[in-house]
Amino acid sequence: MKQLVDYIEVKMPAKPEYVGVIRLTLSGIAGRMGYSYEEIEDLKIAVSEACTNAAQHAYKEDGGGETIVGFGIYDNKLEIMIADSGESFNFEQTRDKLGPYSATSATDQLVEGGLGLYLMETLMDEVHVFDHSGVTVFMVKYLSGERAGHDTTISSYEEN
Repeated sequence: MKQLVDYIEVKMPAKPEYVGVIRLTLSGIAGRMGYSYEEIEDLKIAVSEACTNAAQHAYKEDGGGETIVGFGIYDNKLEIMIADSGESFNFEQTRDKLGPYSATSATDQLVEGGLGLYLMETLMDEVHVFDHSGVTVFMVKYLSGERAGHDTTISSYEEN
């Protein structure tokens, strides 16, 4: 197992106008790591979708709150975490409502509102969603095709 080389964390208001700051930060990190232009664009789309979801859905009531974005930099991969402490949602239930899709699904077949989830799962090597005390999206992109297999995990925790 490769060890973490560096960790960068950005805390931003959960507002759509700050997503561009995260995209620029991500672009700089990924470029420095050696990702191709196409891979950087994929990373930016997936992370933008997760940040935009946090901004639009986590803090509906008061419009406030923060999103934390963490970048775990390794020799062979980039781990990205997007976390909010706003409203949680049942990921599996939401996914079921949107209907089945896979990497081969045509985008015009997706239900409105499902494109972000589809993009994250299609563009990243691993996607994990945790919905406890807010929502945390954890994504991984490997360098140089080191991807072992597409992995998506959804975890729900209930407070006792």
